[in-house]
Amino acid sequence: MTNLLVKTFIKEFKSSKDASSPEVRKKFGMLSGIIGTICNSVLFAAKLFVGIITSSIAVSADAFNNLADAAVSVVTLACFKIAGTPADKEHPFGHGRIEYISSLVLSVAILITGLSFVKSSIEKIISPEPIVLSKVSVIILILSLILKLWMGLFNRKLGNIVNSSTMKAASLDSIADVAATAAVLLSMMIAYFTGLCVDAYAGLLVAAFIIFTGVEIIKESLGPLLGQAPNPELVNKINKIVSAHKEIVGIHNLMIHNYGPRQMVVSFHAEMPAEIDILKLHEIVDTVERELWESLGCQTIIHMDPIVTDDENLKIMREKISDFVKNFCPEAQIYDLRAIPGTKNSTLIFGLSVPFEMPKSDSEITDDLQKKLKILDNSYKYIININRESINQ
Repeated sequence: MTNLLVKTFIKEFKSSKDASSPEVRKKFGMLSGIIGTICNSVLFAAKLFVGIITSSIAVSADAFNNLADAAVSVVTLACFKIAGTPADKEHPFGHGRIEYISSLVLSVAILITGLSFVKSSIEKIISPEPIVLSKVSVIILILSLILKLWMGLFNRKLGNIVNSSTMKAASLDSIADVAATAAVLLSMMIAYFTGLCVDAYAGLLVAAFIIFTGVEIIKESLGPLLGQAPNPELVNKINKIVSAHKEIVGIHNLMIHNYGPRQMVVSFHAEMPAEIDILKLHEIVDTVERELWESLGCQTIIHMDPIVTDDENLKIMREKISDFVKNFCPEAQIYDLRAIPGTKNSTLIFGLSVPFEMPKSDSEITDDLQKKLKILDNSYKYIININRESINQ
């Protein structure tokens, strides 16, 4: 069904490569929004009817949760229309982050819905009412389970194709709704066969699912907005493309700025032999930037760090310090090592990348290493620049 809908309404989509097109991406979002609005509106009406005829607070809670989902789908339509707007003077990196903002706003709405039904369920625990079970209500709830499960799989597939946090959030919400509706149906069956009124407790369970979903979507949305560590898979792909050029000895200070799905700006320092002609190095950097754009769709800024590679003494010291640092902290990496001659002692300057979770402060790391490096080789002075980052490249 999902493939049929995509083929029918998004004729421009032929393969995964087409998913990077803003127009195709917008149509995926609009398809998700339209299907979500229709399905959730139908579910709201059907469950509200069941809730009224059965006097079930849990079913009514589930119904209004679907109404909130319908509103989410309407906002999804709007956000994808805005996100598809081309870059302009005021927004040179496009409008892609609106997806994260809309997901955040919608997650807050979901939380409010969940909290309101916590209140309603507690009130019904205090003042319980009998529940009337009918074949119609059971059939409607079972059909809603099937429809919501399909919607979850539908949005997950579309979200994976175009890498959309909004669609993935809608998928997670639908799967939570499946569990919530199943709990409601179970509570009605228990009441029918045993006489135990657990409807209000099922209402609390539904509310818990709604609140949990809201919290998960908040976490999913806040990450890109606040700035998060780069995806290790993406880092590996960048490294693979860069390392294919033997002139680039190593890279460090990798930063990936996310301006929305398929809209990344990457920057890093590339260590390159100082002996090679500067025009040749510039040509290599241009080639890497072009390859990263063609392969990953990211704009790249590369800073060249010239390093001396034909000095045998410096090469030996680089290897010694690198091995020493690995013993000090296996995740640490040295970069940009260079020597400055002095009248009595030469000075070795290098950068050191350490993981964020390393407990020692930067000054403690520097003092500790300088003392130990003096023991390793006392003929140098050492200047160490500490850089904390996610060490996964």
